[in-house]
Amino acid sequence: MHRSMYPDLGLSAEVQEPRTLLDGTVTTKIHDLRPHRDDVLLAAVSTAAGLAFWSLGVYSSPSRNSLPAWAALVPLVVLGSMELLRRTRPRVTLVVGTLGVIADQFTVGCLATVVIFTDLMYAAVVYGKPAMARRLPVSTGLITIVITIASLAWLRSPQALLIGAITGIVSFAPALTGATLRNHREAAEAARLRAAQTALLAEMDRSQAVAAERARMARELHDMVANHLSAIAIHSTAALSIDTAATSRDALGVIRENSVQGLAEMRRLIGLLRDAGGDRQPVAVPSLDGLDALIGQARTNGSASGLAFVLHDERPPGEPAAAPVELAAYRIVQESLTNALKHAAPGTVTVRVEHAGGLLTVAVDSPYGDRPGPRAPGSGAGLIGMRERTELLGGQFTAGRCGAAWQVRATLPAEEKAVEA
Repeated sequence: MHRSMYPDLGLSAEVQEPRTLLDGTVTTKIHDLRPHRDDVLLAAVSTAAGLAFWSLGVYSSPSRNSLPAWAALVPLVVLGSMELLRRTRPRVTLVVGTLGVIADQFTVGCLATVVIFTDLMYAAVVYGKPAMARRLPVSTGLITIVITIASLAWLRSPQALLIGAITGIVSFAPALTGATLRNHREAAEAARLRAAQTALLAEMDRSQAVAAERARMARELHDMVANHLSAIAIHSTAALSIDTAATSRDALGVIRENSVQGLAEMRRLIGLLRDAGGDRQPVAVPSLDGLDALIGQARTNGSASGLAFVLHDERPPGEPAAAPVELAAYRIVQESLTNALKHAAPGTVTVRVEHAGGLLTVAVDSPYGDRPGPRAPGSGAGLIGMRERTELLGGQFTAGRCGAAWQVRATLPAEEKAVEA
């Protein structure tokens, strides 16, 4: 788009070329058609040098005197002016330069004209379109070969090789030099784009890792605190519903115990978040060896709801699963017990853990149905967290009603196996 076509925009003598960005979108880059200051200097110096040679009578072919000596200035001035457009109009400068150097052969000749033509050939490859940059080295090489063979056939003298050599120096050499420089520039640009793309992918990976870590922290916080808060809600509701001194005393004791434990676990998690990578001693990760204590705590919390808890630990002794697997299984049992405290009808909650055939199986059955007395509210986040933990390790998870029971089943590989993204 030429700016001169839109005078109302206050633009002048500029064009836009399409450019593809890393994300695949196409934008435009504006190029000013005004001569570059280096090109202005180059045009002035080369033209002045040619005029100095002509004034001193330094001609490249003084034997050609069919035209007056001043005729050699016409190609010189024309090619010198083309230096102003070598960056912005390389195709035009190459065509005009070729005609000018041919015209120079019919005059006494000026060495500066030939030198300017070599620079125009070089600039056409460096600043021209990719198709022209690819074709010029090949075409100038073929022209050099053809002129060399024709000169040998016409003059039949080894001196004819000089004509081919001069042609190669004037046309093929600058085209080849320009192609080499352009290839280096394109390789450097490609490397820069790859580096930018790598940095972009690294930033995306970092963002995904941060999101995954936040989700993991949310699951840990939910699993640690939900059990205690559910017990507090149940016993506080029971204390309000059954207004007796003994019931209130027992409820307050359970509430205090769960409050203290919940606060301690929250402080531990917050401390880990504040001092990640610090000098603190590593905190023990919950494992299936702590199921007895977890069941005992559930018995205490579920006494007001008429719930009994039974544990069947059928794991072979001395064969623990991988630490992430045991942590996931522990949290699944913990969340299942929390859900039972919230929603289960009076009865027996059975927890079964098996380790056989390279698989760790967790099964929790709780009575399903309406129950009298207080019921703690639930949001359904626990089932989502249990499913995510199981699928993250490549296991299978099911939860739902089966007859008069609510069943939770999780099958985990005994060895950690992360799911591919």
